[in-house]
Amino acid sequence: MGSRRKFIKKLGVTLPALSILGVQACEAEKETKGAVSVSKKAIKPVVISTWKFGFPANEKAWETLESGGRALDAVESGVQVPESDPNVSSVGYGGLPDRDGNVTLDSCIMDESGNAGSVAFLQGIKNPIRVARLVMEKTPHVMLVGKGAQDYALSQGFKVEDLLTEKARKRWEKWKTDANYQPEINVEDHDTIGMVALDKNGDLSGACTTSGLAWKMHGRVGDSPIIGAALYVDNEVGAATATGKGEAVIKTVGAFLIVELMRQGKSPQEACEIAIQRIIDKNPGSKNFQVGYLALNKQGETGAYSIQKGFTYNEFNPDKKEQNQAEHYYETGVRTY
Repeated sequence: MGSRRKFIKKLGVTLPALSILGVQACEAEKETKGAVSVSKKAIKPVVISTWKFGFPANEKAWETLESGGRALDAVESGVQVPESDPNVSSVGYGGLPDRDGNVTLDSCIMDESGNAGSVAFLQGIKNPIRVARLVMEKTPHVMLVGKGAQDYALSQGFKVEDLLTEKARKRWEKWKTDANYQPEINVEDHDTIGMVALDKNGDLSGACTTSGLAWKMHGRVGDSPIIGAALYVDNEVGAATATGKGEAVIKTVGAFLIVELMRQGKSPQEACEIAIQRIIDKNPGSKNFQVGYLALNKQGETGAYSIQKGFTYNEFNPDKKEQNQAEHYYETGVRTY
């Protein structure tokens, strides 16, 4: 003990001071470890969404956010824009069918309190995101599927409609000439619109909706209606959403992974990149498919990253309304964080 005191005296630091410094260091570590930085003023509101068809969806969501409305209402109204657009071939009305000619829809929504609702393999209902919200708010469940989801929608006043447009039917008829039962997974615009938003109150919500892969097997469900895979919201930390090959996202629980990485102190961009790296590590054939991630934290900071070139996303905040190309793995390569 005597030699230790002599050593400390040489340093010019007293034992009490050393103890205080140690306590301060521990407290600083506790404050910063696993927390989103709060050192700068948060940007809000913010809304981000996937793909080019997400831009008009952002415009609709922004009307709610700019007026001080709730993020949940913003994302629900926003994603209904591509859901209702017959020219969007991968979401809702106008979506390309499965290999048997059936348009089947998947959707989920999540609010700032951790409540969630989801529908999967839903047929004949034009706006599945609305049904997902009703599941969240009016039932004790999180997910309804197939005929059960349709029956519930009908009980809530929805009507069954034919969602196979003439344009989509012609593309299906053309595909049938070869009858190659391989899902159409490319590196351009396809499948999900995912959207996450931060409102003026500092609350987060998200929504995700799709008609899934073209020519998929009848009954196939991807990541889009699965909480934690295509969408996850934690109001203390941030939110994330996914698009692309749903099977790869499900296997790595992508959106949840990104939010947990942000909880550990990663930026939204870093979290997206690490989640894509996880898919690359587990899928040697990743050059043959696309996955893209978007993330948003409580400070209004955003991130976007994908496997392949071509993933576009939209970001609106008080300073900008723009569409961007996400960086991608096969351009930037492996990064160490």
